[in-house]
Amino acid sequence: MNDNVYMTTERLDSIRKIGETVSVEFKRCGGNIEHDVYETVCSFSNRFGGDIFLGILDDGTVNGVPEKAAPDMLKNFISVLANPSLFSPTLCIDAEIMVYEGKTIIHIYVPVSGEVVSYKNVIYNRTNDSDVKVTSTTDIAQMYIRKQEIFTERKVFPYVKLEDIRIDLLPLVRTMAKNNSAGSHPWEKLSDEELLKSAGLYTVDRLTGEKGFNLAAVMLLGKDEVIHDVAPTYSTDALLRKVNVDRYDDRLIVETNLIESYDRLFEFATKHLLDKFYLEDGKVRISLRNILAREMIVNTLMHREFSSGYQAKFIIERDKMYVENANRARKDGLITPENLEPYAKNPLIASFFRNIGYSDKLGSGVRKLFNYSHKYSGGNPEFSEGDVFRITVPLNDDFSWDAGNIPNAKEISPVNIPSSNEISPANIPSSNEISPALRNKIAALGKRQNKEIVKSLIIELCKESPKTKKQLAEIFQRDEEYMKKFYLSKMVGEELELTIPNNPTDPNQAYKAR
Repeated sequence: MNDNVYMTTERLDSIRKIGETVSVEFKRCGGNIEHDVYETVCSFSNRFGGDIFLGILDDGTVNGVPEKAAPDMLKNFISVLANPSLFSPTLCIDAEIMVYEGKTIIHIYVPVSGEVVSYKNVIYNRTNDSDVKVTSTTDIAQMYIRKQEIFTERKVFPYVKLEDIRIDLLPLVRTMAKNNSAGSHPWEKLSDEELLKSAGLYTVDRLTGEKGFNLAAVMLLGKDEVIHDVAPTYSTDALLRKVNVDRYDDRLIVETNLIESYDRLFEFATKHLLDKFYLEDGKVRISLRNILAREMIVNTLMHREFSSGYQAKFIIERDKMYVENANRARKDGLITPENLEPYAKNPLIASFFRNIGYSDKLGSGVRKLFNYSHKYSGGNPEFSEGDVFRITVPLNDDFSWDAGNIPNAKEISPVNIPSSNEISPANIPSSNEISPALRNKIAALGKRQNKEIVKSLIIELCKESPKTKKQLAEIFQRDEEYMKKFYLSKMVGEELELTIPNNPTDPNQAYKAR
């Protein structure tokens, strides 16, 4: 039996406090397992896997299943999963009967399937805490992409020849690589063919034995007509929407190779974004606009899933700009500097971009955007991971870090500013419920907050008065989900307790010290 199936009381306590998520489902259950349980099994298999609990209500209340019926329920459950007329492909899933709070419940652990699974000829996908029927051809195709175990950029096209590659771009590539590596780079001394092989763009498919240029080569350096043949839906739609928000004020459709796509999209960004004055460390002027535009554009070009038909976008509006593109997701939700797990969706393209200076090491873009977005507009970016990956950066033309012009300052809540040495007391909510002594302790934490000290401060804060997740996130200048995952969920039951214990997911839920 898979080790993940074993569920401890402590772990279930924690899960109930958090409630249903993309990978947790509670089900009311009598003497029979209803069809919606199998729909959830199907959706979990197609998404990120997860845990199903039979005998727990949606609000986390434990009502149990009939003790004597539980063994037969489990046998029937396994039989349904093994029935090819119901599940395709059939599944073998671990489950266990356990006693929790004096009642019998059934815990089912669903691993991620290597294939797209259907139940009664219907494909289900998991979205937030719901099981959703998938009928769109595009959405089904995206699910198959997510299941692929190979990087699609490595697909070899044996009939793409050297004359289909923009060899005229290689002198520029060599110069960029040389300038990016302090005046010397191995590509300088390689022939065109040797450079392409060195970059992994001409390779051998170890499964089929085919030799040739791969998808990464075509996307990076292919001629436009070849790119269109290989990836007919590839393009980036850049839009300016500040006046005519229903349509656009300016538009650029980019369908060329990634090297020149970057230049065109960057030019579009610099044309429509303010280049605000800013001194790094009070000494060197840097362009916040250029840094933000570069990181967003590079990310959408470098990490997209090129085999998907989803339209990539770069959109500039009055209060924000964002990029979004098809993605082979590894999880669902928001990415923060704390939960960041750097992963190259297209490692060959990522390596090429690093060589020519378009990108730095994996993960650096997230940290740069969190740092410089705050200084450019007074707000924090948002990274949303899913089948569509999206980066949103707030815009505020009236904001100026250098001039100290910060409109709506009360609405600004800085989160994880890497260059800050301290939490400024001015940024801690000026609530009368926080004593001056405690405010000073929080302000002295520094940017690398010691977790044990933070825990003790949370307890002190919640002793003074109950605090919500949002309030604590603002106080410690951290993301709400980060606070919940790394502190609150672990502290409830020991150091903290809920003010609304019968409904853990209540929007007014707060925490008080025990």
